[in-house]
Amino acid sequence: MKSLKFLWVMAIFLPIVGNAQSVSVDTVKSAPGITVETAVDKSEIYIGDLINYRLTVIHDSNIVLTPPPIGANLGAFDVKDYQADEEVRLPNGQIKLESRFLLTTFTTGDYVIPPIPVEFMLPDSSVKYLISEPTPIRVKSLLAESADTSDIRDIKGPIEFKEDLTMYYILGGVLLLLLAGGYIYWRIRRRRAGLAAPLDTRKPWEIAFEQLALLESKKYLTEQKFKIFYIELTDIIRAFLGRVYQIPALDMTTEEFLVVAEKTEFPVEIKERLGIFLKFADLVKFAKLIPEPERPAADFEEARFFVEQVRLSEISKMALAAPTAAVGESANV
Repeated sequence: MKSLKFLWVMAIFLPIVGNAQSVSVDTVKSAPGITVETAVDKSEIYIGDLINYRLTVIHDSNIVLTPPPIGANLGAFDVKDYQADEEVRLPNGQIKLESRFLLTTFTTGDYVIPPIPVEFMLPDSSVKYLISEPTPIRVKSLLAESADTSDIRDIKGPIEFKEDLTMYYILGGVLLLLLAGGYIYWRIRRRRAGLAAPLDTRKPWEIAFEQLALLESKKYLTEQKFKIFYIELTDIIRAFLGRVYQIPALDMTTEEFLVVAEKTEFPVEIKERLGIFLKFADLVKFAKLIPEPERPAADFEEARFFVEQVRLSEISKMALAAPTAAVGESANV
């Protein structure tokens, strides 16, 4: 509402500046406890140059100020950028509010950045308007200052090119071959690395608990390195589930993995929670989401819960299978 009111005030004041028409508005040239200053970084520019225009209002803390809105009418100048108001409390208790505009124009001549009315309310609840000083700007033409106009020629007609797509097809084919070769090379290197790695004969949950303990000892969370924390955390869970259920979890996207998970005999306790866990981790890893302070630690405990539930499920399966195996051996005897 304040911004709409300010635009209404601009509509009243700008005709006053240009046409000197009288309008019944409570304006003052100065008021105790408030000052308005304007400044530009240059008073002469060439067409298309940028001007840094600054409006500064300093007022007592008991004065309520309506800051100028974005898009204030600045005469013949276009607003290319606007920096949000910066409010600073000065040592003497006053408040300094500064607005910055980046202006330009594409016509030559002598112009004036119009005065901007600043609305404020005094402690007695009376509303007044303090008008900033108009700022003269001269816009010059580079062409007018150059005596040599020999480089100005008529526009030539369009040149017609014969379209030959053969080269594009060749380049596209070569690019596809390079991409395919790179992918095959990467898969071979990855497979060889997997074959060369020593076989860890421990139970999958023993490996996972060890990796979680190592991750917990790192300082990712205290250093707010959330992305690398979630990358390592989800890789531990994916690798663990891949070892237990014989699925290439690390080579899948989250969506692909969750589709496979629906068809895999995961413990009921983790199925729905696993999807929420992985999708949130993707937001941190790929969308640069900053998690709430308590969320990473909670997700770490969630990962530990997944490992524990799978461990209990697998131990239960082994216990059920043991009597069956014993009966089979007795029958053979």
